[in-house]
Amino acid sequence: MTDTLLSIQEVADYLGISKRSIYNWRNTGRTSPPAIKVGKHLRFRASDVQAWLDSQAEQPRNVA
Repeated sequence: MTDTLLSIQEVADYLGISKRSIYNWRNTGRTSPPAIKVGKHLRFRASDVQAWLDSQAEQPRNVA
């Protein structure tokens, strides 16, 4: 039970995007890292962010 909880700012910094982008993804139904609501704040498990990021990797195209 030692998975680090990250703030939305920390996730945005890690991904190199703005906080607004993460909020927009969540509000428009686009895929985003799974979040946990802690009071009025969103928190992200570091392992969930990494798993989500891994799932976003593009598959290599089969060029014939």
